[in-house]
Amino acid sequence: MDSTTVEKAYELARERYAALGVDTDKAIDRLAKIPISMHCWQGDDVGGFENPAGLTGGGILATGNYGGKARTPDELRSDARKALSLIPGRHRFNLHAIYLETDGQGVERDRIEPRHFQGWIDWAKANRLGLDFNPTFFSHPKAADGLTLSHPDASIRKFWIEHAKACRRIGEAMGKALGTPCVTNVWIPDGFKDITVDRLAPRRRLWEALDEVFAEPLDPACNLDAVESKLFGIGSETYVVGSHEFYLGYACQRRKLLCLDAGHFHPTETIADKLSSVMLYLDEVLLHVSRGIRWDSDHVVVTTDDLRAIAEEIVRGGFIERVHIGLDFFDATINRIAAWVIGMRAMSAALLAALLEPTDQLRTLELEGDFTGRLATIESLKTLPLGSVWDYYCLKQGVPVGVEWLAEVRRYEADVLAKR
Repeated sequence: MDSTTVEKAYELARERYAALGVDTDKAIDRLAKIPISMHCWQGDDVGGFENPAGLTGGGILATGNYGGKARTPDELRSDARKALSLIPGRHRFNLHAIYLETDGQGVERDRIEPRHFQGWIDWAKANRLGLDFNPTFFSHPKAADGLTLSHPDASIRKFWIEHAKACRRIGEAMGKALGTPCVTNVWIPDGFKDITVDRLAPRRRLWEALDEVFAEPLDPACNLDAVESKLFGIGSETYVVGSHEFYLGYACQRRKLLCLDAGHFHPTETIADKLSSVMLYLDEVLLHVSRGIRWDSDHVVVTTDDLRAIAEEIVRGGFIERVHIGLDFFDATINRIAAWVIGMRAMSAALLAALLEPTDQLRTLELEGDFTGRLATIESLKTLPLGSVWDYYCLKQGVPVGVEWLAEVRRYEADVLAKR
């Protein structure tokens, strides 16, 4: 799109928003400083590089067989860099433990070290990215029965405790090297498929295991610990050890970040509604923004009412500095780089929409009991020229405007992905 056209449209949009007391220049400047953590597992269908033959199965499934998925760390880094070049703003990259580099040497998960991620650290530093990290508690022989940190077998439980400890040290090394804290997030798949008699004992074991995992003090300027709940999973439909209530209590008691995953609750629940409650008790939270359809199916993030609500709550509550935003989806039915770009741009655009809201005016209407005026004003905002402000933001950030980025993705697919 012609830059002059974009700039003219922006000037008109700026006047429209100014009439409501909204400074669009201030909004886009603020947006440019909000990082979103882009997840590595979209680029290779959650395969990782632990085993050349792929994961051993269990717990994670990316559907589809679209060509060109990343097969090596260098390919994944190249794909991620291409995606990031088409996304406005300065962001982060989120890794799982199975994305280690070992030069072909087998390394068990309880023995991984920062050196196995030095390639990622060097890449992040060169591209001015922060890194976030996740232990991998799935797709492993010692997780075959669906239990890890809550396992009744002390030796298996110890294995996973040591894995989580190793991952915290890796997160700390990443944060120290890059000068920005790494959020190291603990999610486990533990649970049972059918009627569960003893719900207390597994949770007590998990509680004790987590205390052991977090016993080693790490510098919060380098590493931040998070814990993530889930309502249910395939094979754990009846009972999940790490429920929302369990981790909410643990995070409050132990002063950890609580991770709220948009796909980990009942379809009628939204994590936007939970933010104002948990932020009263916690200093910071982690969000995994996804799009669940009927269940935790991790569809590519697009501009939905739920996404807008999450962004609005972050901005309205003044939580921007206290909320760590990460995406979590994996779709192998479409171009994987396009999936990253669509999701990241949608999250950024939702934040922009929230930043362009006359929140003080709406709050005054609400306090005065003018619910008619509140509803009418909110509806009127939906037809304001948000797109013109977004296009201008993309232009100023030096990335393609509108859907022009898709042509670049298709060129990359023809030149690189199609040859894999």
